[in-house]
Amino acid sequence: MTTLTTPPPTFDDILRMLQELIASQKETDLKFKDTDLKFNATDRKIKEVSTQIGRLGNRLGDFIEEAVRPAAVRLFRERGIDVHEVHQNIIAKRDGESLELDLLVINDTDTVAVECKSNLSIDDVNEHLERLGKIKRLLPRYADSCVYAAVAGMVIPTHVAVYAIRKGLFVIGQNGDDLSLLNDAAFNPTCW
Repeated sequence: MTTLTTPPPTFDDILRMLQELIASQKETDLKFKDTDLKFNATDRKIKEVSTQIGRLGNRLGDFIEEAVRPAAVRLFRERGIDVHEVHQNIIAKRDGESLELDLLVINDTDTVAVECKSNLSIDDVNEHLERLGKIKRLLPRYADSCVYAAVAGMVIPTHVAVYAIRKGLFVIGQNGDDLSLLNDAAFNPTCW
């Protein structure tokens, strides 16, 4: 029985294999660079889309605020709170604390702090409840007022509306082409 043996590679064979390996490595490096460029481009696009979605969310919030503002006086007067002024985008800063309110609907003795969202969530309600604790301290001109609270939204899941109402807040939502209070007639709002 004869065995075939492969002759050892020559210097030229080794040199050729090294050149092929180097060329293959360069091709692999180019593919990785191309993949990195594609990933970077995809990351940039994702960031752009996220920014645009954030801007759209803010615009929807502004839209809700603009829809609620003219209806606010009517809605609260229908509930026996004879308000006559609506202030928008209230910002207060005192002693290292800050407060931002979308709308403040007032008369001489009552104040209604309204938070407007495109899609109202329980977290939004809880954040608004935290704001209520700051109003009299950061806006002392309302210290002697009865401060009521309301949340408004384009989309208000039923469980969120029920939660807000149980916490003593008015809930403003769409009713056909108009805005209305979703609280029933027997609702007794909390006065902060």
